Amino acid sequence: MAVECAQDAVPPLNSISPDALRCLIRELDRSGYRFVTTTPASHAHVVARQGRQQAGSLRDIFGWGLPFDRGQLVPELFASLGDARIIVERDRGVFASRVRVSSACDTLFLHSAYPTLAQDAVFLGPDSYRFADLILARMAPLGRGSRILDYAAGAGVGGIAAASAQRQAHLTMADINPDALFLASINAAHAGLDADTVWATSPAGVEGMFDLIVTHPPFMIDPSARAYRDGGDLYGARLSLDWMVAAAAKLVPGGRLILHTGVSIVAGQDVLRPQLEAALAATEYSLWYHELDPDIFGEELATPAYADVERIAAVGACVTRAAR
Repeated sequence: MAVECAQDAVPPLNSISPDALRCLIRELDRSGYRFVTTTPASHAHVVARQGRQQAGSLRDIFGWGLPFDRGQLVPELFASLGDARIIVERDRGVFASRVRVSSACDTLFLHSAYPTLAQDAVFLGPDSYRFADLILARMAPLGRGSRILDYAAGAGVGGIAAASAQRQAHLTMADINPDALFLASINAAHAGLDADTVWATSPAGVEGMFDLIVTHPPFMIDPSARAYRDGGDLYGARLSLDWMVAAAAKLVPGGRLILHTGVSIVAGQDVLRPQLEAALAATEYSLWYHELDPDIFGEELATPAYADVERIAAVGACVTRAAR
């Protein structure tokens, strides 16, 4: 069994045996495992509390990411996860999981372990739960043979939420991160869905037209320019704007695009909405736009990049193409 390796020798997530990951998520599901992922700031507070230095449960190991010893997993599971490099030895006799497992939409999702600092981290957090709720509230019924695209799928929460509610439709998940596509495909299969995965740098790069497109772009100003987090210029809203415009062109007549993102509010003004309204003016598309949460990631306002931002709001937008 090969759990005793240096952290920098661990292979990428997409080289892990998918069978081992399927086994892990299946066994956790059978055990009744559930875990809701918090913001990174909340996570840091919880794991820093007294008595949280070592795991005492499966939720501690695969949710909170606490270190554990081999006796805390059944031998067969410990051996399987170790051989697959899903768990690695961080210190002599102390192990940690390289993946996190969270519950959402009545199923379980594999994603990156805390802290999500790597450029290719596969993120799932509170925004993912809002995103799924928005999709279920705003999507229209889909007929047999309809196509759903989850662009920038990450762990696949948005697309899996949509396709689970409309099982007669076919799901395609696209992302620039091979690790995300790898984990999302396992998550979709665990949810009982047959989904395609596509590597793409823009919605325009995904072949075909779609009845429903869902997307949750990165929206933060990130000095490290991490792909899952950095939204570009326009105070982090550039990708939200560009992806909405590109994705709208991929809708069939009557098709719908649903976006969840975060927007900086500067001098009382939403920096994204007027740009999006201008881009869609005098076109065959109609826009619904709503502020879902007026104040998220408030700790970011203490950083230099947000010096003139008064708040960051979570917003939802829905673009519908006119039926012919």
